[in-house]
Amino acid sequence: MDHPVILVTGASRGLGRGIATHLASLGYSVAINYAGNLTAAEETQAACRSMALHDSQQFMTVQADVGSSADRERMIQQVLAHFGRIDALVNNAGIAPRVRADLTGTSEASFDEVMKVNLYGPYFLTQGVVNYWLEQKPTPLLESGFKVIIVSSISATTASINRGEYCISKAGLAMVTKLWAVRLAAEGISVMELRPGIMETDMTSGVKEKYDTLIGGGLVPQGRWGQPRDVAKGVESILAGHFPFSTGDVVYIDGGFNISRL
Repeated sequence: MDHPVILVTGASRGLGRGIATHLASLGYSVAINYAGNLTAAEETQAACRSMALHDSQQFMTVQADVGSSADRERMIQQVLAHFGRIDALVNNAGIAPRVRADLTGTSEASFDEVMKVNLYGPYFLTQGVVNYWLEQKPTPLLESGFKVIIVSSISATTASINRGEYCISKAGLAMVTKLWAVRLAAEGISVMELRPGIMETDMTSGVKEKYDTLIGGGLVPQGRWGQPRDVAKGVESILAGHFPFSTGDVVYIDGGFNISRL
């Protein structure tokens, strides 16, 4: 049985693991990208197998630094060699600055590192997958056609002056979404941005107490942390074709954080 193949970047932990395992439970095959933590990637792979809807689904781990041109190309070729196809790309991989520094102290090295992973990576990985679709012209297994999903952040529009490079990278992703959406609309390929809010993952574990207090004080109207499953359900809806007349749009997954309030 053929199953649509979804490439999820940064899938060894956090939001990416939540997305990958949820897709497994829906019957998709998943390519699990990771940058360096093979053990965590294999844990995601095992979780996918345990949650798979069909015995014929396949799950592979594939190491690649999405900020590296050579790694991106190798990853695409390895996924195609293993599965024979890619039906959707979920650009989820992202990093925070190693050091949260005020704008007056941001280093060029930090800026470059964050941009390569968070912005260059999704832009050029999308380019590589799209060129495969356009040149090879495979028949999509998704009824709604090929899909590109970009997982960004409320930091695309919310300023944090102790991690400016992160905010700029996410703001850039908003334009990446629009650019690829316009380019691919006539090809029947939709591109959507999921914009998570304050999510409970290992990336935010160091600031949990701070945000527990802020959320308790009303920062998030729905009054809770976001969870990986919240983002995974957004991915599910897009892949299922629940937005047939939408492309280049933002779906907020932030509990109402983005609503302007007095």
